[in-house]
Amino acid sequence: MEAEETDATTAVFRLLADEYSRRILLAADREPRTAKDLGDICDASLATVYRRVSTLQEHGLLRQHSTVGSDGAHRCQFETTLEELHVTVSDGELALSVETHDELADTVTSPATSVRDSR
Repeated sequence: MEAEETDATTAVFRLLADEYSRRILLAADREPRTAKDLGDICDASLATVYRRVSTLQEHGLLRQHSTVGSDGAHRCQFETTLEELHVTVSDGELALSVETHDELADTVTSPATSVRDSR
């Protein structure tokens, strides 16, 4: 399980290091956005947006809402759940604390790295 925990922590760091992921998180924080809106705002292709959105959702940093337009068409909108992120180093461990708008955060711990809920 240690490898999975380290992988999850590493994945969050990689997501936040990715420019498109950061742009998507910031754009979807102001208000829920469609994939097309995110692509326009972030100057990214729809394929890039959907890949990043999928990964951000897997890690609980973005959520999807379905809406019905006045024309009856169903649309998906995405909204950032990330509220705060804290990185600390203590006793030879790196800790990543993620707080979401929903107050839900995954907790992952390993000897080298830990992700903790900071509620």
